[in-house]
Amino acid sequence: MTKTINPFNKDIISVETDFCGRRLSMEINRVGFRSTSSVIVRYGDTVILGTAMVSPESMTGMDYFPLSIEYEEKMYASGKISGSRFIKREGRPSDDAILIGRLIDRPIRPLWPKGYRNEVQAIATVLSTDPDFRPDSIAMIAISTALCLTGAPFDGPIAGIRVGRVNGKLMALPSLEQLENGDLDLVVAGTEKAITMVEAGANEITEAEVVKALEFAHTAIQPAIKLQQELIKKVGVVPMDYSVISIAGELQEKVDKFLKDKLGAKVQIDYPSRIQKLIEIKQAMMDNFKDSDGEELFAENKGSYSEAFAIAINKDVRRGILEDKVRPDGRKLTEIRPISAEVGLLPRAHGSSLFTRGMTQGLNVVTLAPLSYAQMIDTMEKSTEKRYLHHYNAPGYTVGEVRRLGSPGRREIGHSALAERALLPVIPGEDVFPYTIRSVTEIMSQHGSTSMAATCSSCLALMDAGVPLKAPVSGIAMGLMMEGDKIAILSDIADAEDFAGDMDFKVAGTAKGINALQMDMKVHGLSVDILAQALAQGTAGRAHILDIMLKTLPRPRTDLSKYAPRVETIKINPDKIREVIGKGGEMINKIIAETGAEIDIKDDGTVLVASPNKESIDGAVAWIKNLTEDPEIGRVYKDCRVVSVLDFGAFVEILPGREGLVHISELSEERVNKTSDFINEGDKVDVKLLSIDDRGRLQLSLKAAIK
Repeated sequence: MTKTINPFNKDIISVETDFCGRRLSMEINRVGFRSTSSVIVRYGDTVILGTAMVSPESMTGMDYFPLSIEYEEKMYASGKISGSRFIKREGRPSDDAILIGRLIDRPIRPLWPKGYRNEVQAIATVLSTDPDFRPDSIAMIAISTALCLTGAPFDGPIAGIRVGRVNGKLMALPSLEQLENGDLDLVVAGTEKAITMVEAGANEITEAEVVKALEFAHTAIQPAIKLQQELIKKVGVVPMDYSVISIAGELQEKVDKFLKDKLGAKVQIDYPSRIQKLIEIKQAMMDNFKDSDGEELFAENKGSYSEAFAIAINKDVRRGILEDKVRPDGRKLTEIRPISAEVGLLPRAHGSSLFTRGMTQGLNVVTLAPLSYAQMIDTMEKSTEKRYLHHYNAPGYTVGEVRRLGSPGRREIGHSALAERALLPVIPGEDVFPYTIRSVTEIMSQHGSTSMAATCSSCLALMDAGVPLKAPVSGIAMGLMMEGDKIAILSDIADAEDFAGDMDFKVAGTAKGINALQMDMKVHGLSVDILAQALAQGTAGRAHILDIMLKTLPRPRTDLSKYAPRVETIKINPDKIREVIGKGGEMINKIIAETGAEIDIKDDGTVLVASPNKESIDGAVAWIKNLTEDPEIGRVYKDCRVVSVLDFGAFVEILPGREGLVHISELSEERVNKTSDFINEGDKVDVKLLSIDDRGRLQLSLKAAIK
């Protein structure tokens, strides 16, 4: 292999280490010459290109940090061509790719200076992937490395790792088979000193077991962090000059002075009243500064005044919680907002519920369908079907804003996945409940923790639909305020506490244990001890919420909605499948057309017949049984059609496609001289199967059927 040409005459620099039993290597100066930085990270057969671009100047007029983190799946990475008949080129990212992009973004975003406004883009491109191993952890390491190599003020490096547990044993970077057979799928990201992000799916594991897994994961990521530090030192990364945008001290002082004696206990009231009160205070403040500054100067500073007001409100929220132990709406730290729950709201829906917690409200609607309606999944990593789906929608009106309607964004897809993950362990298998299940949460009002409202609402709607859940699930969002030695953990956080706080920690599960976790940090990491406290406090909160839910609907309904399809399952010999389908699908289409039932046939001979009408199901089932059953000696077959009449007897069809001979001597106890004198083609008769010879020919009798 010839040496790669580098137009800048830079040598290829590489480092490597042992990481969870395999070689992890990083290499720069081979590709990506015009990017601010690029790195190739290899781990076994997985190869990820991490690139980062940082604009040299701050973006003016922006009130947020313009950071974008992207994860690109490439079908070629796993040796596949898209299964779509029409589209072979990669297009819109799959939900999995969007979720991985969010997974990488969340631990990275808090590690930048407040007020930093340079545009930053980091992309992880999967060039090769081991089909037995999820590449997201390696992609996170690649993006962290690329950002560190730019010299931008990123307080990394970070690393992430996926942890599984099989038979009680924790394992780092497990195979897909191990994840499938285990009861934990945990992703932890962190710096050298602390954890910055947690994402997990589990099967009712305890809080203590989660804490043990967090400690295991944080220890396991250290070699990947040290390797990044080694590369940074070897390269000699030069820090970039940068500036931050902040509210001028004098302007913030003016706002703080105006707000003196207007906040604190005076706005620690129920949220509807608090929101209205703050709107009035802000308007009064703006009118005051407009008069004092003059219209021209005020117009220049209006955005800064608004931002300074938000900063002052956040400081007031933090002070109230950390010093007075009083939350913005007057609640105690462990107190849950008022909750109500209703079911059966929508008459034609198969299941529905409305879950309200404070000003947060989720309407959930469940629809049942035959298994043939399962979603086909075709990504770089997998080609499969998905029979349980949760979708989450939150239009602009839910936060009091005018927004254009469009396709779901990254947040909506993330919240959908979290609620789906929380309920997946309790969804019955298709052998118990042979349905495709779609659960849709329409958020009616947002004021903190809508994903957990979606989880609770979805659980109730599934129970209302008669889905036999293994156990009911509730969820709660925990918050944190931390300054020095002062720490306050909050149960059931609302918007004000989320904006002013340092952590958003969502946990969902059953009475036995945890099914899903998602933690986002706004500080540069937390110790496992603090996370353990949040988990313990969240257990009591989940139990309180679950108790209210079960008072509304204590268990799944025993009957399905009259509008839901009924599904009956029968088993046939797989060799008989072709009999049911027929030439070119002629037979199955005929059954569907004449009975109105939907039919789904599995390769193992399982046949699912679905229809809201029982007569339709019975008709289709009887037809399929007739097509596939084997003739039974000694059985009397009723109303069989005479196919043909010959001198020596008649051929009669006892089953679809199966004919037998009634010899002239078996037509009657009396002598029959001529077959056509006794029986005619098209007649319907009852016959008894006497025998089947070694060539499979059926011997039938009319006279034996009469006895």
